[in-house]
Order: sequence, then structure tokens, then C-alpha cells
Amino acid sequence: MKILILNGPNLNLQGRRDTGVYGSQTFESYFEALKANYPSVEFGYFQSNIEGELIDAVQQADGVYDGVVLNAGGYTHTSVALRDAVSAVSVPVVEVHISSILAREEFRHTSLLAPVAAGSIMGFGLNSYRLGVYALLTGAEK
Repeated sequence: MKILILNGPNLNLQGRRDTGVYGSQTFESYFEALKANYPSVEFGYFQSNIEGELIDAVQQADGVYDGVVLNAGGYTHTSVALRDAVSAVSVPVVEVHISSILAREEFRHTSLLAPVAAGSIMGFGLNSYRLGVYALLTGAEK
């Protein structure tokens, strides 16, 4: 099984940015632990602060990966183009968020991705990624 972990804007600052909301563990250290928990999974990883690069990554995952775990960050609430990319590919995409977007500011309550994703997981800290991987391994479909 091949799974792409795809992180959007500001997630390169994980562990330093707003640690009261996102925690102090870096994504890099979490990613190493995630890979160790799933030795039979081949993981890819990409992070970008640029919307078009995330769209390209979603499109390029189609036919290469068996699933995508996507934390689109702030683009979750604003990017119709990223939603269209998720909708256009056949690979299942699980939307994840470190914090619960429903417990945050009102402008974060709406996900443009949720209606076209295989599912959405939020509010479990970095473990949201592990739950996203688990969903893909146990049959999340497009």
C-alpha cells in the first residue's frame, strides 16, 4: 500500500506555531513514528504553502498512490480549486486536521473539501494522521 501524506500552508511550522492549539511535536518527528507504526506501508510526503503545488500533488497522486491523507490547512476553507482536484481524481483522499475546525473560529467551520473527500478526521492532534492512514488501510473509498 502506498499512501501520500500531503500538508498545506503553515504546517511546515508544526511544533513551533500556536503550540497551544497544535502541540509542540514537529511533523518530521511524528512522521518518523507514523512510518514505524506501519512498516508495510510505503509513505510519500509533501508539504507546500502554495495552493497550485498542492493541486499538482493531488493530481499526480492519482494512479501512483492508493490513498492520500490531506491536511489542507487554511485552504480547507477557501480553495475551490483544491476541492476540484480532490473531486477529479480516483484515489481516495482523507481530510485531516490537527485541531477540530468546528471548535475554532466560525470562518473555519466550513470545509470545502469534506463533501468530496472519502472522509474527514479532526481534533485528535497529530494522531489525526494515524487515523487517516487507518481509514485508508481499512477501506476508505472515493
